[in-house]
Amino acid sequence: MLWQPIPTQPLMNAQKGDSLAQRSGAPGLLRQLVFGVLLLVLPAMTVLTAFGVAPGTATQDLPQTLVREDIALPALAPATTQPSRYVNQERVLRGDTVGALLERLGVRDDRAMDFLRSDPMGRTIFRQLVPGKMLQTECDEDGSLLALRYFTSPAALLEVTRNSAGFVSRQRAISDPPRLVYKTATIESSLFAATDSAGIPDAIALQLARVFATDIDFHSDLRRGDRFSVVYEMIYDSGELVAPGRILAAQFVNGVRVYQAVLFKDEDGNDAYYSLDGTSRAKAFLRSPVEFTRISSRFGARFHPIFKNWRNHTGVDFAAPKGTRVLAAADGVVIAAGVRGGYGNAIEIRHGGGITTLYGHLSGFASGVRSGTRVHQGQVIGFVGMTGWATGPHLHYEFRVAGVYQDPLRVALPKADPVPARLKAQFLQVAANARATIDLVSTATPARFE
Repeated sequence: MLWQPIPTQPLMNAQKGDSLAQRSGAPGLLRQLVFGVLLLVLPAMTVLTAFGVAPGTATQDLPQTLVREDIALPALAPATTQPSRYVNQERVLRGDTVGALLERLGVRDDRAMDFLRSDPMGRTIFRQLVPGKMLQTECDEDGSLLALRYFTSPAALLEVTRNSAGFVSRQRAISDPPRLVYKTATIESSLFAATDSAGIPDAIALQLARVFATDIDFHSDLRRGDRFSVVYEMIYDSGELVAPGRILAAQFVNGVRVYQAVLFKDEDGNDAYYSLDGTSRAKAFLRSPVEFTRISSRFGARFHPIFKNWRNHTGVDFAAPKGTRVLAAADGVVIAAGVRGGYGNAIEIRHGGGITTLYGHLSGFASGVRSGTRVHQGQVIGFVGMTGWATGPHLHYEFRVAGVYQDPLRVALPKADPVPARLKAQFLQVAANARATIDLVSTATPARFE
């Protein structure tokens, strides 16, 4: 450490101070003041100069010492390589097959397909391949299937997993409770345009059309400015979005008419939609036995597209992609299922009250549907096609009463049974909650489609 010499100027000033003090006649007081200041200043100046470094000093030449210390390292274990797993999921599209769906998901595994075809539980995926449902797969980098999950219902899924011995299948409950979604929207052009603009899944739009189909013809009754509100479920499993669930409550304002619906489960566990007064939203017959699409030809006289002449059209044609599901319009017994002249592949069903329905131009029949089979309303009986005299894929649907053709879209249809009297008090509580929720949702700013 280097020390600088203390400057002498302050001492000279002190001497001057003494002379001044002598002249002023106050030598003692002034001398004490000067020496007090010096006592304060000198130590500070000494400390400051202690930090100075003389010019030209080479700091890099200061002695340095290198210290080494041996540290024992833990033994390194070889890294275990985990097989790559690629998770994908796809929604079932109209006309999909299991093979086509797995190909889109990147699965290239013949052993997996053989297992699904041979396993009693695995085969259910072929029978329940419903548009809108979700299929999730896990594969390795070679496309071999490691796991498959098909969501068969809002509460359960079919799961296939691979182990060292092969594949194992099981049904299990979905792990997460459904999440509720509340939406409102205004019709500007079509139902699907409005639901798209509001972020409502197509599966919910189809349910909405089915819920109100007994009162609203979605092919012709919609008007610009119609408004709807809906409360529905979204299904998650292990935090992953699986698929849309069920509509729990809804309201549709069609012109000046207001229709409402609430889902109610009876004591047997069966779900059905009712108006808020307890009357059933369902009718004994579906107006449209095919998932919501467009009408390509109505009942009555028309110019035949093949024979190029005017003929009486005995039913209604619903244009839809090949493979679209066709549903039984009501409970009944299949009279015939097979090729039937110009109808191509057709199914005829006998219902109560002398009513029969016919479904023509099918691409195929649902498993187990044959003459004598008993079917229920909404059950899948076949798939849209263009067999027979048809220029494009569509369903030809006929409705007869005592052998006389009726317009399926205009014939009076009886209502289904209301809520049983023994369950009315329970239903009214559910309806009151639904009414309060609908009122809250319907006051929200609607999502508009411009």
